[in-house]
Amino acid sequence: MNSVTVRVPAKVNLQLAVGPLRDDGYHDLVNVFHAVSIFDEVTATAETGMSVRVEGESADQVPEDADNLAIQAALALARHAGRSYGVSLVIRKAIPVAGGMAGGSADAAAALVACNELWGLGLPVEDLMEIAADLGSDVPFALLGGTAVGTGRGERLTPLEVGGRFHWVFALADGGLSTARVYAECDRMREATGEEIVWPRAADPLLAALRRGDAKALGSELANDLQPAAVMLRRSLARTLEAGREQGAVGTLVSGSGPTCAFLAESETHADELALSLKGAGVARDVITAYGPVPGPTVV
Repeated sequence: MNSVTVRVPAKVNLQLAVGPLRDDGYHDLVNVFHAVSIFDEVTATAETGMSVRVEGESADQVPEDADNLAIQAALALARHAGRSYGVSLVIRKAIPVAGGMAGGSADAAAALVACNELWGLGLPVEDLMEIAADLGSDVPFALLGGTAVGTGRGERLTPLEVGGRFHWVFALADGGLSTARVYAECDRMREATGEEIVWPRAADPLLAALRRGDAKALGSELANDLQPAAVMLRRSLARTLEAGREQGAVGTLVSGSGPTCAFLAESETHADELALSLKGAGVARDVITAYGPVPGPTVV
């Protein structure tokens, strides 16, 4: 086998509860992850060295050197196998870059799956999960897909039962937001207001709405502790979120650390109508529809 292509989805956080800052600089989190039908593709081709090329959506904003998380994933897999492998990775982007939808983490997960196949390693998903956890907090879920609760830094995952398909509209912003900067702003705002930081836990009504496949109930439970910080850093997001509420979204929130805004619709038809309304409102660089949950990385 000379080449393997893997398709991998974006994610939206249905709940992102941020706990106290830990001694290691991370926060304890409760993260309800939900994979949605916006996909990157990563093609791994056998080579003597390691290289990466990025095409598509905002490709010029993605590093093509050792800072690229997909290359880091390939190197980590080779170290785990105890062998010196080479690979050329081509990433075709559709997931927003630095948009709070885990595009870099998705590419890393796809690289793990593609290189495991290309190099004939046959490693079980449990081994890939261990490598993924060392690469970043969102990479294990990008490897899992579906819907799951993540705890710790987000890397300890419990799959969730979901009773149906949910339909989404995503409003894409110009430029990205640094995850580290958003977390720092969240800490600053909490300190400034004297907010009591409670131990995070998954919201039972949200989990129940997922089990029932109830979009309206789920919409009322969507929550993101990073949203105030993201809006503070990008004030235009407040207008985007308000436009979604005005146009009839059953739920609105900033996805992850932003700046992508996510709007939950009642149905596929409602999502199409909502997308048209948001495009007309001029509150986003682009507007796209998607559904979830979807599976994790898939060899195509």
